[in-house]
Amino acid sequence: MLAFVIIADTAPSTGHTWTPRLWGVLAVLCVVLFLDGLDVSMVGVALPSIGSELGLSTTSLQWIVNGYVLGYGGLLLLGGRTADLLGRRRVFLIALAVFAIASLVGGFVDNGTLLIASRFVKGLAAAFTAPTAMSILTTTFREGPARNRALSIFSVFGASGYSSGLILGGLLTSAGWRWTFLMPVPFAVLTLVAGIILIPRDRPADNGGHDILGAATLVSGMLLTVYTVVSAPDRGWTDPLTLGSFALAAALLASFFFAEKRAAHPLVRLSILRVGSIMRANLAIMALFGSYLSFQFMMTIFLQSVLGWSPLKMALGLLPTGVIVAFGSPFAGRLIDAFGTTRMIIASLTSFSIGYLWFLFSGSDHPVYAVTILPSVILLGVGFALGFTSIMVQATAGVDDSEQGLASGLVQTSGQVGAALVLALTTALVAVGSDGADGAGFHQFHSALILVTGVALLGLMITVAPMLRKAISPS
Repeated sequence: MLAFVIIADTAPSTGHTWTPRLWGVLAVLCVVLFLDGLDVSMVGVALPSIGSELGLSTTSLQWIVNGYVLGYGGLLLLGGRTADLLGRRRVFLIALAVFAIASLVGGFVDNGTLLIASRFVKGLAAAFTAPTAMSILTTTFREGPARNRALSIFSVFGASGYSSGLILGGLLTSAGWRWTFLMPVPFAVLTLVAGIILIPRDRPADNGGHDILGAATLVSGMLLTVYTVVSAPDRGWTDPLTLGSFALAAALLASFFFAEKRAAHPLVRLSILRVGSIMRANLAIMALFGSYLSFQFMMTIFLQSVLGWSPLKMALGLLPTGVIVAFGSPFAGRLIDAFGTTRMIIASLTSFSIGYLWFLFSGSDHPVYAVTILPSVILLGVGFALGFTSIMVQATAGVDDSEQGLASGLVQTSGQVGAALVLALTTALVAVGSDGADGAGFHQFHSALILVTGVALLGLMITVAPMLRKAISPS
């Protein structure tokens, strides 16, 4: 509801008035992003209750999350390109229907395997709805102030969905974990109906739809990459199966790039990867998502397992991040117009880095919330509000409408891969810290916090580098 109020108060200050139908299209796209964020955080809160009722082990519970990540991260790039090739409206509506059905099935199953399968299917559906929604937005709103403002509103819903899911997950789980699966269903159905009415038909791309080898190697390579990353912490990073999976995934992705160079109508135009601003945006989203989601993972364990907070108290403690993003993101478009995307991304990653450093050096086994946790939470909220929209604008700027799905899928895939890689390393470091210490405490997170801080600083350095080269190069 917070996001709806913000939208009503931030009408675009462009020379062209947005029609009610245009607002309706934007609302449909935003609600789908909201449901994606809501679903991920609600299910995370419900995992202990699911395990108790269905008798699932910790490993099985992990795959309720990883099943979604596998489907989502593995097919994001294909999902975005499929929208370009088959029509954005058609792909979006079909995927949204599958998302609703998978949610409904997940709420009624009594078997852990079926539950994990429903989460995988739901991740597949989201891999098509997320990049397609963004490509519909970027092709509906003209590049410049209108698109910047639309993307800033769009980002509000992602953050609002995730932060709302933490609280709703705690409330709904107390009534029964199945409600965390069933609650999104009626909203998805209503959004589907609204999408059928409001989203205009579009024409599929003229070529690029016959690259079967490219599609096969891309999907198999990405699925195997994500699967290996999320399963490596349990199996071991040096386990022969892990190393073999990485090698096979690398071979498949190498085959994909080779196939794209030779294809008459490639699935993915590889030259898009040579555009400096687009590549820096993709690396920035890897740093942003990788550090941010890993830090939230650590905070969840620290606040609940070390400090003994309840899930609801934890959600309220982290809520300022979501509130800042919800109130701040609508103004990101105007800031981008004034300062440009590069400066905004630099400010974002600087804020993230300072937030992690503050928690790293001020944290303890008995922290004062207002002194240690709240400043970091505020800095992360500011960083996300400044950075997410700016990265999305930069990642899609200058790209032809026929490839907006590709650009959208590419940047979202980068974010998911970055999140999966850094989270896997973070999980391993937290586990090592726990094993090597006497009892749980802040010390077990120290190495992981250094990693997260380093990832944010690396993203900052990559973003700053072109400006530094320009400043020191002779005129």
